[in-house]
Amino acid sequence: MDEKKAVGQRIRVLRTRRELSLRALAQLSNLSTNAISLIERGDTSPTVSSLHSLASALGVPITAFFEQHGDGQVIHLKKDQRPSSATAGVEMENLGSGLPNQQIEPFLMTIKPGGSSTSSQITHAGEEFVFVLQGSLVCKINKKEYDLEKGDSLLFLASQPHIYRNQTSGIARILIIFQPVVGQVMAHQHYME
Repeated sequence: MDEKKAVGQRIRVLRTRRELSLRALAQLSNLSTNAISLIERGDTSPTVSSLHSLASALGVPITAFFEQHGDGQVIHLKKDQRPSSATAGVEMENLGSGLPNQQIEPFLMTIKPGGSSTSSQITHAGEEFVFVLQGSLVCKINKKEYDLEKGDSLLFLASQPHIYRNQTSGIARILIIFQPVVGQVMAHQHYME
């Protein structure tokens, strides 16, 4: 089964477990009923922003849509088997999920030239760490812009408005780790609306 269909099925399972109709989930997530239906059927690849909106509405971390079954102690993902979600300008690959009471959410984000993580700055609970693996990008936090190149990093409170933009002609690849507030579900709306 391709990842797009697998993610859609996981969303449907979580929605039905919570006894939510498509309409109810649409209201909670601020997405259209049609968009959720297309995602659940695997007819469209959800944007990362949509995944985060759905995760918040369902009361789960975004990693719940990508969880791999391991032994509960170790999650091992081969590079060609990472669950991912992609839109026109951004791809997010899950680097590990499924530990009991997992405290971090690690992702590999690829932003194409001219791409942006979202259409506008967003906020969410917790902390966020980013490390540039390839290329360069601009991270705007509040009104301050940080020029990041390969090897640079940022750690910040994610409750501050933020956005990533690749203003170069090359691909930017970053390791991004979300650490939600302890006892709270990650409620970020990251990446492409």
